[in-house]
Amino acid sequence: MEELEDPTERLKETLEAAEEKKERWTLYVALSTAIIAVLAAIAGMYGNHHANEAMLERVKSSDQWAFYQSKSIKSEIAASTATMLAAIGKPLPEENAGKMEQYKADKEKIKKEAEDLENSSEEHMRVHVVLSRAVTIFQIAIAISAIAILTRRKLMWYLSMLLAMGACYFFVLGFLTH
Repeated sequence: MEELEDPTERLKETLEAAEEKKERWTLYVALSTAIIAVLAAIAGMYGNHHANEAMLERVKSSDQWAFYQSKSIKSEIAASTATMLAAIGKPLPEENAGKMEQYKADKEKIKKEAEDLENSSEEHMRVHVVLSRAVTIFQIAIAISAIAILTRRKLMWYLSMLLAMGACYFFVLGFLTH
């Protein structure tokens, strides 16, 4: 006697295959989200590095400007001394004339170094801002990936992938601008 085929068994097999396909999709979402998280961490690390460098160079620049002002004060004191000595008819000592010229040369060198440090600080800050944009967009992409898993909507995952590609643009731009 032939056994009758159970019609629900075929339906069960179809449902199991569909469930397995859904599980594969969630694996892709999980893997892509992990990759996005790694990229966000790397962008954050480099962004913070540039922020720290910007701050350090700004402090160095400030130190140079303070040094510049001390040289300016010394120069003004030397110039005032020369003016007072000339007013009372006394000659300016040789070392004072040389000091005034030396202060002027020192000030130019110090000013250039302070300006270079300021420019470098600003460049580091520009790179930091670009990398911060990448981190923010990566984080949004991660959040949308989580929503995609919870709601089982592929469209949300595709949106997160699109955002991740946009973040990659800023990530690469941050490295190219430096």
